[in-house]
Amino acid sequence: MKFTSKLLPAILAVAFVPAIFVGTPAMAGKDAGLGHDYRTFHADGKIDYGKISDSYNSDLVMYLAGNQFMVMEDLIKDFQKKNPDIKTVYVETIPPGQILKKQILKQGEINGQKTNQTPDLFASVKIAHLKKLKKKGMMDEGKIYVHNKLELMVAKGNPKGIKGPKDLARDDIVQSHPNPKTEGIFKFYGSEMLKDLGLHAKVTGDKICKSCWAVPGKTWFTSRHHRETPHRIENGEADVGIVWTTEVKHAKAEGRQIDGVPIPAPYNKQDKVAYAIGKLSKAKNQENADRFLDYLATADAQNIYAKYGFLKASADELKLKKL
Repeated sequence: MKFTSKLLPAILAVAFVPAIFVGTPAMAGKDAGLGHDYRTFHADGKIDYGKISDSYNSDLVMYLAGNQFMVMEDLIKDFQKKNPDIKTVYVETIPPGQILKKQILKQGEINGQKTNQTPDLFASVKIAHLKKLKKKGMMDEGKIYVHNKLELMVAKGNPKGIKGPKDLARDDIVQSHPNPKTEGIFKFYGSEMLKDLGLHAKVTGDKICKSCWAVPGKTWFTSRHHRETPHRIENGEADVGIVWTTEVKHAKAEGRQIDGVPIPAPYNKQDKVAYAIGKLSKAKNQENADRFLDYLATADAQNIYAKYGFLKASADELKLKKL
């Protein structure tokens, strides 16, 4: 069976921020957790943060769709427990569109350091990304391994009484959404939802930008939503934001001062959001990459993802297929 665009029509594509963070004045100089987007996991349990050089010499190197960041510690710990000879696993969790364009198809830098242009594994939620690598002779196979859906993030207790996505039309709320320029969660999913509801122009002003006010004082477009939106909501800079349901679950588990408001289907796009992963043809650690691909299909791996709010893939989806 081959992948189809129907299975994976969209992308999480967010511009990667080379410095620590660029956002509102209130966030200037604050990490907001961005250092955790580049981690090296050691078999003894140690985790190094921001060691970009490890992308060249680790036993397994993975560049994955960013909103999986909360899953990685449990996932890689379990994987290394089952594969103790894989001593180091370097995991980058930033938007895959940025990875593809700025780190795989061309030499990229993180905080002024060159990063490995050929990771062992690359994961996206846009099949076109993997197929592009296929056309360039850089990838042959891939598989779907997990699903997700949209949700609204609000302040704890939902002080504004937001009931669902139709409330995004209200004039008494300030919104924080992923930017439509580089963040696929909004570019392909959130914007589609707003168009389905007839709210796109009102909410966005039809503006395409990032780290900016799309509608002055009303709608802020982020640089990296999965860290910036909860920060803004907790600090009273926003009342609501479109995020992944997994991000709400993770933030609540951490005791952060937020809550979630479910978005009903089909507006939550749960039937369209599917993550796919594939091995680079010139991967340095071919065997280790294969072992991780096999691991993703296990009940243990799927249960770890489900623990964080992701939706499990089917048995057929978990099989490698020609792109």
